[in-house]
Amino acid sequence: MANAIGIDIGGTKIAGGVVDDDGRILAAGRTPTQASDPDAIIEDVVAMVRSLDDGSISSVGVAAPGFFDATRSTVYYSPNIAWRNEPLQARLAARLPDKVVTIENDANAAGWAEFRFGAGREERSMVMVTIGTGVGGAIVLDDRLLTGGFGSGAELGHMRLIPDGLPCGCGARGCVEQYCSGNALLRLANEAADAGGDGAALARARAAAGGLLNGHHVSALLESGDPGALRCLNELADLLGQALASMSAILDPNIFVIGGGVAQAGDLLLDPVREAFLTHLPARGFHPEPSFSIAQLVNDAGVIGAGDLARSALVLG
Repeated sequence: MANAIGIDIGGTKIAGGVVDDDGRILAAGRTPTQASDPDAIIEDVVAMVRSLDDGSISSVGVAAPGFFDATRSTVYYSPNIAWRNEPLQARLAARLPDKVVTIENDANAAGWAEFRFGAGREERSMVMVTIGTGVGGAIVLDDRLLTGGFGSGAELGHMRLIPDGLPCGCGARGCVEQYCSGNALLRLANEAADAGGDGAALARARAAAGGLLNGHHVSALLESGDPGALRCLNELADLLGQALASMSAILDPNIFVIGGGVAQAGDLLLDPVREAFLTHLPARGFHPEPSFSIAQLVNDAGVIGAGDLARSALVLG
């Protein structure tokens, strides 16, 4: 099969690469995202494609954040980029008339990469949850990426977890994102620092940083075995395990893959997630249980997934 170009548009950078049919990136590029200027984004993506193309590439996949329509042509809304009903596929196709252009939600593209080439490559059904600043997700069932009837499926971070809980940016309350994200971990860490006791090390780290804890501070304390940081992570993991148990009752995946910055905690995160999951799993012991894994492709997943989806679209189209 032919190589494809994958482009991953993020809130701060646009990454691109030539992706082969084994999911390897053969050449790469990167440029800052001009998030407030949709026209500039088009120009930058086109320029990156042209710089990566050796004349043999026919398909381009673009991963982008936001809510997509069912035909994967329009971005209805993106929280961090100035896209409102943006006809992204048509605009890029017009500028790249010699390419087949495919667009997909960035979390879906990253999940597809993990399914094809990463932690889910041995399975037929996978749920990936990405725990970064927020919580994203991707669902693959029976070898097919689930996008939903209106195109906005797999928004796992906005599943209701706590009735009448914390307000979420989506307009609802109690979403998974408010309790299981990197921001949620920082909130718990600051609360622990304020309370004293086992939060003393967190308080010292915050004071040394000028009053602002960040993910690096919490990660360092987790690696050192600090009891306050571990308690915060365990609280997040317990709620995440409960959420995954509910997802399992509906989707019945072979594997849950956890990605994003918080997933760098590895087994410190996975072990309590798995314990909470099994505690809340309906009919536990009466059917096979899914496995759990940390994502393997990390920052390259969006580029790899976009490229592979583009190649698949070219074959199917």
